[in-house]
Amino acid sequence: MTRAIFPASFDPITRGHIDIATRAARIFNELIVGVYSRPQKNTLFSIQERLALTKDALAHISNIQVREYSTLTVEFAKASNASVIVRGLRVASDFEWELQLSLMNRTLDTDVETICFMPSQQYAFLSSSMLKDIAKNNGPLEALAPDHVIEALKIKYNHHMNGRSNNHR
Repeated sequence: MTRAIFPASFDPITRGHIDIATRAARIFNELIVGVYSRPQKNTLFSIQERLALTKDALAHISNIQVREYSTLTVEFAKASNASVIVRGLRVASDFEWELQLSLMNRTLDTDVETICFMPSQQYAFLSSSMLKDIAKNNGPLEALAPDHVIEALKIKYNHHMNGRSNNHR
């Protein structure tokens, strides 16, 4: 049985993430989607919100589990008994970064491989940051995120624009 992890901050999950997870779940017996709880950047959504949004987005795929993690990704893979790290590559600059991460992960644990997925064409330039920027400016989101994520973004940005803390739900 081959188990893989798909780690990211998922702030929030996009249709691009869902595309990669869906395709990876067809290849691996089990896919553990790891929501990183300590990203170096400030997040719009709390870890609890990111976990809930991600679980809801992937609930229809039976061989996917969603878990929080706060360790090095290669340690999360080992703790999850996963031999593969799944990553998405959108543009050339992603490749340079992912190559560095992959080489470092292999230095830390030679039993863990990184497999990169190319995005489906319609998601080639989609990122969580881009999604948030479009949401903040009231742009159309339907092709970019599931309905529950769009609703969560609207709530966050409505609160933010009204001067309230964006940690309220």
